[in-house]
Amino acid sequence: MLRTSAIEFGGSWDNHLPLIEFSYNNSYHSSIKVAPFEALYSRKCRTPICGTEVGDIQISGPEILQETTDKIIQIKQRLKAAQDRQKSYADKRRRPLEFQDIHNMFHVSYLRKCLADPDQAISLEDIHVNDKLHFTEQPVRILGTQDRKLRKKTIPMVLVQWQGRKGADKTWELTEQKKTKYPHLFD
Repeated sequence: MLRTSAIEFGGSWDNHLPLIEFSYNNSYHSSIKVAPFEALYSRKCRTPICGTEVGDIQISGPEILQETTDKIIQIKQRLKAAQDRQKSYADKRRRPLEFQDIHNMFHVSYLRKCLADPDQAISLEDIHVNDKLHFTEQPVRILGTQDRKLRKKTIPMVLVQWQGRKGADKTWELTEQKKTKYPHLFD
């Protein structure tokens, strides 16, 4: 937006930069529903030359006042055009969000009481907690080995059985990592 305003003034854009900044800070922003100056200071800004509110045209002096007011109006129009152009670009690429729900309906009445399965219960003796109260899983033994082949590489893997895991208590892990961390499993 700054570029579009500065290009129009050619080589003297740096002289008009304060006017461009002033116009930007006093133009309406739809995201915050007010101008940035008004959002910060809770009042409308007055023009730096006339002392009137932006949009009010009271020429009470030489033609410099008229020229500055005209430039501010011109800058505001260009900023508005640039904002509209950016909004149209964003609107073209915007898609309404659609969420796919696996369940057509969910209601509290569909919930059922969960009864504990004694086969899946873990005894408290099997759970090892460190001094920071973190649960650390310990491998029990290696159940098997396998080589995973990539294009130019072969990666040795081991099937590790874990102690205290619920559900899947066996996982494939990298052999080198487990040899360094748990060498007693490879004896």
